[in-house]
Amino acid sequence: MSRTRTRTRSRAAPRLRPLRWMRGVRLLLVLAALGGGLWGLRQAEVFYPVAQPYDRALYDHWIDADGDCRDTRQEVLIRDSLSPVRLNDRGCRVIAGRWIDPYSGAVFTDPSRLDIDHLVPLAEAHRSGADTWTEGRRRAYANDLSSPLTLVATGASANRSKADGDPLSWLPWPPDRWCAYTAAFVAVKARWGLSQDRLEAWWTDAVLWTCDRVRPVGR
Repeated sequence: MSRTRTRTRSRAAPRLRPLRWMRGVRLLLVLAALGGGLWGLRQAEVFYPVAQPYDRALYDHWIDADGDCRDTRQEVLIRDSLSPVRLNDRGCRVIAGRWIDPYSGAVFTDPSRLDIDHLVPLAEAHRSGADTWTEGRRRAYANDLSSPLTLVATGASANRSKADGDPLSWLPWPPDRWCAYTAAFVAVKARWGLSQDRLEAWWTDAVLWTCDRVRPVGR
């Protein structure tokens, strides 16, 4: 089955509320009923043809854009910490802080246990239109600090479980985090002009249909 991609539409999302009990049950029932069919569709999909194969080296990430000796990873750790961070003697590397994983809710104080996640993974962005970008635009996306949504500090295990998938292949656990994550995923794609295939668009619409108005992950 070929997949037609469309421009991602932005959804306004001003407030964060947890899923109400009945809404959560409704979403779980939808997932249970449709999971098998969606899995079959996922296995049969034909990926959107790209201008060049994905290579992580195309996306020059963790640069020190402002020359302050702190690369993008350190800047995100500083931004997302809920308490003032502690830096090493040179002031270039974060060695302590307090972070809440937006995917799992776990609390971390050791930055070595955190990954900086591209909420829309680089490989997914590449499949969704970034393959045609200039080198400068790819670098800007890979190091985007202008929005708290593009890059988030998250537990290494959650990030590696997510891998390079979209919300159809991975959602955070527990389910009360699905709405914020899905809203953020859609918002990042819309902001960067990235496309969604029909199945992905249908799925994100289905998840967001169960939600109250939410604040996306990262805000």
